[in-house]
Amino acid sequence: MAITDGGEAQALALLTSGEAGAMLAVAYAPRAVHSWAVHSVHHRPGAGVTVGYQVVVTAEVGYAAGANPGASMGTAARDLPKVPTGAAVRSGASNNFAGGAGPSAAATATATEEKYVCASTAQLSRPDLPFLKHMTHGGVQVTLWEYPYDPELPALAVACSPRKMSELLGKRVGVELKSYRPTRRAVVRVVDEAGKGAFAKVLKPPAAGSLAKRHHMLTAAGVPAPRVLAENEQGLVLISQLAGEPLANALGRGLLGQARAVLDSLEATLDALPDSVMQLSRRAAWSDRVEHYAHAAATALPQIRSRAEAVAHGVRQILSTVPAGPLQPVHGDFYEANIFLRNIPETTAPASPNTTSTRPQGRIQEGTRGRVQGGRLEAGIIDVDSLGPGYRVDDWACLLGHMSVLPHLAPASYPHIRHDLESFCRMLEYRVSPPALYARCAGVTLSLVAGAARVDGTPWEEDALGRLTEAENWLRRAQSFLGPVDPRQPRKLR
Repeated sequence: MAITDGGEAQALALLTSGEAGAMLAVAYAPRAVHSWAVHSVHHRPGAGVTVGYQVVVTAEVGYAAGANPGASMGTAARDLPKVPTGAAVRSGASNNFAGGAGPSAAATATATEEKYVCASTAQLSRPDLPFLKHMTHGGVQVTLWEYPYDPELPALAVACSPRKMSELLGKRVGVELKSYRPTRRAVVRVVDEAGKGAFAKVLKPPAAGSLAKRHHMLTAAGVPAPRVLAENEQGLVLISQLAGEPLANALGRGLLGQARAVLDSLEATLDALPDSVMQLSRRAAWSDRVEHYAHAAATALPQIRSRAEAVAHGVRQILSTVPAGPLQPVHGDFYEANIFLRNIPETTAPASPNTTSTRPQGRIQEGTRGRVQGGRLEAGIIDVDSLGPGYRVDDWACLLGHMSVLPHLAPASYPHIRHDLESFCRMLEYRVSPPALYARCAGVTLSLVAGAARVDGTPWEEDALGRLTEAENWLRRAQSFLGPVDPRQPRKLR
C-alpha cells in the first residue's frame, strides 16, 4: 500500500517489529543478516516514516563480484563515524536471518560488516539512484539505503569522511557525527589538528543554500550567530562554533532571581534580527501545524487521540480569533538548545550619567545557580534554518513550550524549571497577548508528545502523557484570558 495518514501507524508498527528482520534479510539476500536492532524512529505526519537500523552482515565467499543483488545498498566505508545513539534504541532486538539460498556448504564466512540501514516510506526526489533498494514488505512500500548514502543528502558521504573533508578544507581534520535525521539533515563536528572545532551542516542542496544565506545576513547585522566558513553545492555548510553555553545548562542550574536579565538578553537578540529577514520565505510556526502533531501523537499513543485532537481544536479556535501581533523577523525554532548565553565582562569606562544602556547587565556563572555579577549578558542563536518573517509570540511560545516538557523529559536535571518558567510567563504576559502566547505554547507542546516514544523497552508513556497534560494546561491558561479583558493586547503594567 502507498503510505497515507491512515497507513502511517501500520508502517510504524511494521518497521519496528520483528518483521523488520525479515525485510532486511530479503534486502541483503543472498548475504546473511547476522543481527539487527532498531536504532531510531522518525515520523513526520503526512510525510512518511523512516526507521534506522544497526545491522551486522556476514559476508560469504563463493559469489562472483557483482553477483550479489544487495550490493547496490552501498559499499563499505572504513573511516565513517558511527551514527550517534538516538532517543529510540532497541538494543535487545537481535535476530538471526539467512537471506536467500546462500553459497554452497563449502563456503564459509570471511568477514562481518556493521552497517547503518534506513528504511523509509517517504517520497524521494530521486528514487532512481543506484544505491537504493525498493521493496514491498507486509503491504508497505519501503525504500532502503545504507548510511552515509542518503538519497536526499548528497553531501553526507563527504561530511562523514575525514579524508574527503580534509581534501575539501585543505587541511587535516577529524569528524564526529552529532545527529542524523534521514532525508532531512545531519550535523557533523569537524576538528582540525590544532583542536579548533566547527560544525558541518548537511541539508538538501536548496535548503543548504538558504541556510548559508541566513547566516550571512546575521553576520552582516552583528547578531551573535555562527559564521559560514565554507560551503559547497552538494548541500554542505561549514559554520563556526558559537561562544557561550546553551540556555539549557543555565536552566539546569536555575535562573532564580535572574530570569529577567536572561529574558531581556533574549529579547535584545530578537530585536537585533535585521529587516532583511523579512525578504526570506516564511516558515510555518509549530502551532500552524497543530492538527498534524495531534495525528502524530495519536499514532504514537492511540488512546490519547481524542485528547490530542481536542487540544488541536482549541488551539485552532484561538489562533483564528486572537491576533498574533505584527509580522516581524523571527528565529522560528527558539528554544533552550538553540540559544547560547555568554558573559561579556565590563572592560570599558563607566557610561556617562546621561547615557542609558538598553542591554541586560550582569553575568550568569557556572556553579552559582544563576547569581548575577558585573558584566553584560549576551544571547546568541544557532540552528537558524527557520529564520524569516513571523510573529514574535511564536518564538516565545516555542521557548515556553519546550521548557514545560523538561520536567517530564529529565526531571532530576531541571529542579528549578517550574519557577523559571512561571517567571518567564509573568513577564511575557506584559509583552505579548497572553491568550495568543499560551495557545501557541499548547501547540508547541503538543508537537513534542510523539517525540517521547521509544522502542527500546524503556517506559515512555508517562513522559508522553505528561507532555500532553502540559499542552492541555497551556490551552486552559489561554482560555482563561478570553474574558472581559481585551485578549488582543498584552497586559498593562500596573
